[in-house]
Amino acid sequence: MTGNFELIDYIIFISYAVLILGVGLWVSRDKDGHQKNAEDYFLASKSLPWWAIGASLIAANISAEQFIGMSGSGFALGLAIASYEWMAALTLIIVGKYFLPIFIEKGLYTIPEFVEKRYSTQLKTILAVFWIGLYVFVNLASVLYLGALALETIIGVPLIFGVIGLSLFAAAYSLYGGLSAVAWTDVIQVVFLVLGGLVTTYLALNTVSGGEGVIEGFKTIYEIAPDRFAMILDESNPEYNNLPGIGVLVGGLWVANLYYWGFNQYIIQRTLAAKSLKESQKGILFAAFLKLVIPVIVVIPGIAAYVIVNDPELLKSLGEVGMQNLPSSGQADKAYPWLLQLLPAGLKGLAFAALAAAVVSSLASMLNSTSTIFTMDIYKEYFNKNASDKKTVNIGRLSAAVALVIASIMAPLLGGIDQAFQFIQEYTGVVSPGILAVFILGLFWKKATNKAAIIGALSSIPIALYFKVAPKGWSSNAFFVDVPWMDQMGYTALLTMAVIVGVSLRQGKGKNDDKGITLKGHLFKTSPLFNIGSFAVLLILVMLYALFWK
Repeated sequence: MTGNFELIDYIIFISYAVLILGVGLWVSRDKDGHQKNAEDYFLASKSLPWWAIGASLIAANISAEQFIGMSGSGFALGLAIASYEWMAALTLIIVGKYFLPIFIEKGLYTIPEFVEKRYSTQLKTILAVFWIGLYVFVNLASVLYLGALALETIIGVPLIFGVIGLSLFAAAYSLYGGLSAVAWTDVIQVVFLVLGGLVTTYLALNTVSGGEGVIEGFKTIYEIAPDRFAMILDESNPEYNNLPGIGVLVGGLWVANLYYWGFNQYIIQRTLAAKSLKESQKGILFAAFLKLVIPVIVVIPGIAAYVIVNDPELLKSLGEVGMQNLPSSGQADKAYPWLLQLLPAGLKGLAFAALAAAVVSSLASMLNSTSTIFTMDIYKEYFNKNASDKKTVNIGRLSAAVALVIASIMAPLLGGIDQAFQFIQEYTGVVSPGILAVFILGLFWKKATNKAAIIGALSSIPIALYFKVAPKGWSSNAFFVDVPWMDQMGYTALLTMAVIVGVSLRQGKGKNDDKGITLKGHLFKTSPLFNIGSFAVLLILVMLYALFWK
């Protein structure tokens, strides 16, 4: 495979790597002899402007899961998978208006810290341990695996060496520099990510149209595979269980999105590092607009790959390179790496840099957030309450390094997963409904008690597992067993909320909890810019769904 990667591609890719490392290390330096304190390292000195926040949110979010996984889902089921991105744009607006003001007013470092202020240290610790486990064993490991899989497919690097290389690259600047290095390099990463993604989309659509351009290519794939452009799937569609029709818009996808964008440390940490609440909200609005564009660079190429692979004449015109590593119905995640093979010299290096940017920026973000939670919520709470800033920062670096080593060992064990994006969403969905229930009621219902939140969080797991593993043969005798996993998330969240409400009312006898949050009207006031931008995002979403409804 290395024969397909030419000198100019290596030069472009190496230049990208040097630029990222150079900027990361330059930002990381101690300025004027000032040694990094905890706020510098974990919250970038609370100095990030809106455009850095927006770019960093997208760079942290868009990873191999999207480039490889969502393109694979685009190949397997089509544009319907774009609901994750387009509904996320609306979710970001909700987070910016209703969640962020509370988090920033409370001066948080971490999401578990909110749990302590609203509920108890005990519940904070339970959730902190859960998040560390999820980041290390699911998020970090899967991003490493998918990134290394792309390296193996495109330039022939053995999987294990790809895992090691990506780990060292991300660690080189993020462990030393903390959130500042991660956020400022993310601005550059997003430029590579979008440009490289657009190059791949252009090539895929131009190939489909026989060199007639992007518009003709889009028309062609729409005419040849109209079933791949249905946003709302019906029950006859074989992928209905993954994206259950109208339930995507009004059901479980809201659980996944609100949990991910509102209560996920490695996402929300950027917004907590803003200069001000207004700056943070502008950053979230910028990210929402970028979210509307992402399906163009991650889903459309997958659909184009499906059309090319199923057209013998088109496939033949690609020559010997086109016949290597072909994606198929059982190996849909090969779609994006396969397309990269087809790019001409130079552009291949740029597209590959975009993929690496997506992987490395997400790795760096997850590492920084894992170390933040461990250091601030575990180490300082139970091992050294009076740790100096120097000690705190060093523990943060050490914990990130340990997390990376564990994830690197786990990554190769994930081999053989088809549609990895869906896999990650499904198994994160076992635990996210309970967490969401705890937070939503903690934020907006004063009567929620600590005991009820703990019981709710713990009971959510058996509730979720009941839906997931109960034998399908029981469906005629048991309630809500045989339903799509996204619907399972919605039902689990509602049942968990019912548990928390029931226990709270029994325990508190209808009185407000001592730690209940008093919400003042002015807290949720937003600027005219945020309001107009939010309306524009909503309008675009309505148009997109109206256009591709069926």
